Amino acid sequence: MSQATDNDFYDRADAHINLSNEQLGACDNPGAVSASMMFAATRFNTWVSARGFKSSEEMAQAREQMLKYFCEQYQMMLEDNLDDYINNFDHYMAGQQT
Repeated sequence: MSQATDNDFYDRADAHINLSNEQLGACDNPGAVSASMMFAATRFNTWVSARGFKSSEEMAQAREQMLKYFCEQYQMMLEDNLDDYINNFDHYMAGQQT
């Protein structure tokens, strides 16, 4: 477990995934639910980041650094999950839930 993951990391992530799975019942479009979840993550991450600045100017100066950080983190997590699904495809897709 890295420094970025505390003991409740996966429980919080699972709570978000469970909510998205519930939304599939009303929406029946996994792509739309995924887009909403991704938008929510970016909106929340922007708010968390903004809390660390004293002004919009200060935040604007750090914009590229924040973009780089969040894109690298997303890519790393996506690669890990893609590899996990590739290695466990039959098991994971048997239930058709995330």
